[in-house]
Amino acid sequence: MPTALAQPLSNDTLAATDDVQAVIQLAEARRRMLAEIEKRVVGQRAVIDQLLVGLFAGGHCLFVGVPGLAKTLLVSTLAELLELKFSRIQFTPDLMPSDITGTEILEEDRSTGRRAFRFVTGPLFANLVLADEINRTPPKTQAALLQAMAEQRVTAGGRTHLLPRPFLVFATQNPIEQEGTYPLPEAQLDRFMLLINVDYPSAEEELQIVRTTTGQPLVPIQPVLAPDEILRLQELVLRVPVAEHVMRHAVELTRRSRPDEKGAASKSSPDFINRYLAWGAGPRAAQFLILSAKARAILEGRYAAEIEDVRAMAHPVLRHRLILNFHAEAEGVSTRQLVDRLLETVPA
Repeated sequence: MPTALAQPLSNDTLAATDDVQAVIQLAEARRRMLAEIEKRVVGQRAVIDQLLVGLFAGGHCLFVGVPGLAKTLLVSTLAELLELKFSRIQFTPDLMPSDITGTEILEEDRSTGRRAFRFVTGPLFANLVLADEINRTPPKTQAALLQAMAEQRVTAGGRTHLLPRPFLVFATQNPIEQEGTYPLPEAQLDRFMLLINVDYPSAEEELQIVRTTTGQPLVPIQPVLAPDEILRLQELVLRVPVAEHVMRHAVELTRRSRPDEKGAASKSSPDFINRYLAWGAGPRAAQFLILSAKARAILEGRYAAEIEDVRAMAHPVLRHRLILNFHAEAEGVSTRQLVDRLLETVPA
């Protein structure tokens, strides 16, 4: 009997096969990126993992830590690894919106004598923008950055200019020096997918930092991914499957973070939320919980996001979206403690 011909693979099957191969590629790229980053940055593995989640989920990140913890070095190293156009903006009180977005200049054509305006791009026109000490610039300049973060474009002279893709803002903030600063408004904080705390290194790590940084120049590193590959992997994150119960878990965490309205007929939030919070997380938090969970899953070589991924990303996604009230301030309660207790009230 003649052998039956194999049925051609459907487009959906081919796409699924390509996605599986892309996940394998990303997991290998992650291993290589970690190896290259460790040539320059000692320790900070949790920070690096969250940074990579933000990168492939396409979300902006806010780094909070005292000076000297390699925040700038980490971001510039990442840009070099990925062959991204990198721009660092030192935010100061006298920084104007046009200093970051760009400005129009009047030019004269010497051959015709005609004059015309030409837009000169600012440092925002890069793939990876490091906004250093973002809380040191006035609200007007912060608002210009907010539009770029939200819409990936800037408006100048009545015209809109698209920013390059990928486009990510990684900002830093010093938590101990508040004199002469402009605290970020809640609307701008909400634009950051993750708030990443950068802590002091351990004693052994600090000894290694001193040993490696005082005896030799920066070690050269090898690029791992190109910008077009990053865009393709960011699109892959959107296709990662998430079960219904995982989505419900993310939504439940978000909703339980909100204090009940005064006079509400029924109480759904835990008592400690009602006591210590003025405002909880909005719907964007649930979206970012799922997106970051997807990115975390494929970075670890898994093909679907699970509840453990959502819970692992709860702290960096939620803590800057919880607005403490005067009870919390008086009793020294932190958003980290509240997220811990919130996770206890919503079991896996």
